[in-house]
Amino acid sequence: MFPVIKKVFALVDCNNFYASCERLFRPELNGKPIVVLSNNDGCIIARSNEAKALGVPMGAPLFKMKYLLAKHGVHVFSSNYALYGDLSHRVMDVLRQMECNVEVYSIDEAFLTLPVNKSWNRLAYLAELRERVRKQVGIPISIGIATTKTLAKIANRVAKKDPQYQGIFDLVGNSQTDQILQKTEVGDVWGIGRRSAEKLNRYGIRTALDLKQADAALIRKQLTVVGARTLLELNEIPCISLEKAPPCPKSIVTSRTFGHPITDIENLREAVISYVSIAAEKLRKQEAEADNLNLYLTTGPFDEQSSFANNQTITLPRPTSSTPDLIAAALRCFQSIYRPGYRYRKAGVMLTGIVKQGYKPQDLFSSLTPVKEDKLLMAALDKINGKWGRRTIQYGMTTAEDRPWSMQQALKSPAYTTNWHELPVVKTVS
Repeated sequence: MFPVIKKVFALVDCNNFYASCERLFRPELNGKPIVVLSNNDGCIIARSNEAKALGVPMGAPLFKMKYLLAKHGVHVFSSNYALYGDLSHRVMDVLRQMECNVEVYSIDEAFLTLPVNKSWNRLAYLAELRERVRKQVGIPISIGIATTKTLAKIANRVAKKDPQYQGIFDLVGNSQTDQILQKTEVGDVWGIGRRSAEKLNRYGIRTALDLKQADAALIRKQLTVVGARTLLELNEIPCISLEKAPPCPKSIVTSRTFGHPITDIENLREAVISYVSIAAEKLRKQEAEADNLNLYLTTGPFDEQSSFANNQTITLPRPTSSTPDLIAAALRCFQSIYRPGYRYRKAGVMLTGIVKQGYKPQDLFSSLTPVKEDKLLMAALDKINGKWGRRTIQYGMTTAEDRPWSMQQALKSPAYTTNWHELPVVKTVS
């Protein structure tokens, strides 16, 4: 017997988010093909609909696509994560203004829960929400509605691809549900990865409808509890609840491939300090602390001279999110694993053993900086950098933008919303 439906899920997804962010301050690009590149301008990681129509594949290396992009006048941008992150926060803020139950799922997606009430027009309400995001932020969104989060994901795909629904599609009580599931490949179902799809294909399960109608014992045996939960969700039985306060991540990683090989120890040390600072900031945003730090250095697998890779993990005296404490630990690792004479191409910092702040008791006899004082210092640091930009106050010698370890971003657009020097200027003609 099916439970009585009291709430439904709505998935809000920003359309072609990176491309939409680039268009926001360049309206002349509306209707033009756009692609956005990965770190160091390596591969294509985002495409506008116009670029997709030209056959530009996702993940393709830029050097292989240069002829096609130039032939069709495709506009190419380096990743501008400061811009994308800020606009994402603005979209989520608008959603929270209208709804209290919001789960930010990714930089461009959020789940909402809505009551089931015959006395109100759900589609009209979501159309108003969609219009408010467009007016206040300028980013187009699509909304899928269903009785479970898995079905809401599928509904969102329909809303995004079929213009007749004007960006909103409701699967609740929809007679076309099985028809839509029949057209959805099983590999496109939320929670079903490539390997899981290959397993299911061997049993003749090729569509979302096949999975919905499959034997529950078989699915549980092949895909464990995750697959069994997905099957129930496709049958409109909610198994995945809304997470307004997401759990602590198991790890936080900050790593970069350098724009140029590094042989100088001071430049390499600066890169490590910069990455640790970014990881510490991410940790504090999660209101969490880390117990372990891992640092690695590598020359890369295709170095023309000799290759080298090394790493070390250190257990911290106490769980912390303090930037100076984490930098000190990372530099101890650095002294142990660094070897001169190599052309280093990449460094990375991984924080593990992550717990909520204050979860573990502090050492009564610790000689480290008092926790309360350190947290106040970090709060002040984050507040200043949050207001004036991430690099306003930094530790060590990490102030220069043109360090040899900095990423190649030759096609990066201005930081329109997060840097005073790059704000758009409006000129009037008298």
